[in-house]
Amino acid sequence: MIPLGLRQMTIGIGRRKFIAALGSATFSWPLAARAQQPAMPVVGFIRDGSADANARFVASFRKGLNEAGYVEGQNVTVEYHWLEGHYDRLPALMADLVRRRVAVIAAPGNEPALAAKAATATIPIVFGSGGDPVQLGLVASLARPGGNATGINFLNTEVTAKRLRLLHDLVPKAVRVAVLVNPANAPAAEATLRDVQQAASTLGLQIQILNASTIGEIDAAFATLAHDRPDALFVAGDAFFVGRRGQLATLTAVNKIPAAYATRDHAVAGGLMSYGTDIADMFHQVGVYTGSILKGAKPADLPVLQSVKFEFVINLQTARALGIEVPSGLLSIADDVIE
Repeated sequence: MIPLGLRQMTIGIGRRKFIAALGSATFSWPLAARAQQPAMPVVGFIRDGSADANARFVASFRKGLNEAGYVEGQNVTVEYHWLEGHYDRLPALMADLVRRRVAVIAAPGNEPALAAKAATATIPIVFGSGGDPVQLGLVASLARPGGNATGINFLNTEVTAKRLRLLHDLVPKAVRVAVLVNPANAPAAEATLRDVQQAASTLGLQIQILNASTIGEIDAAFATLAHDRPDALFVAGDAFFVGRRGQLATLTAVNKIPAAYATRDHAVAGGLMSYGTDIADMFHQVGVYTGSILKGAKPADLPVLQSVKFEFVINLQTARALGIEVPSGLLSIADDVIE
């Protein structure tokens, strides 16, 4: 027979074990329930340049995602990868995204889009391309992309000739024009040179080609400019150059050379003028399409969109510093004049 005191102790220990077990089950159940919830989809976002240089564009991308019902950190995770001119990182980066089976690859830019297309035929890709997506092999056709890719054609190359004409109108005495391209972004560089040379022959301009893919090469290109003294500079549309807009603005000011660019960011930084597609709108559309695919849409069923927003920006402060009198006709058609 168990003594009364010992029996009460045994019962007490049993009760404490039961309560502890019950508490453990109570606290572990929510953890288990949370563990069973599906993980948020992951979007791999790849862009040349740096995070700081693309802050305005990322905000537009997020706005597009929000309009499609996705809020970063709440129901979608976005991994941002910034190339900063190092295109050689693309194969390994894409291989990692494919291995982890991200939900969507967002690739605003020719080189990231081509690398994504080469890496996977199954993961959906939303691109932003300044070239012809059909000629680049990204889609079968604009209306019926087929495959796993769709996106926005922001017509970077199509507006090249008009940008050169606007530069000529701003600096009508210019005859020798240097053209700065990024050879690491081969599709954009080749298209720019082709279109510039065609337009230059019509305008009676002489073209000098300069290449730069690094910060040091930009400095070297301007050393050549300082020696050769062309009348104007035409900078190709390129994400790397957008990221180096401060450097370019400083060097053009030091060398007192009028320069034309593809995006308003350059004109805001001190460039004489810019004309091209509204790149922020392109990022917005990439965000919308990314959200649509996360909801279940198939890239093959989403037609490639064409940019419809273009911007002509004149920096009047820079014009005055260069001694350029901007014709009233150009001021009247400019979308923005920086005083």
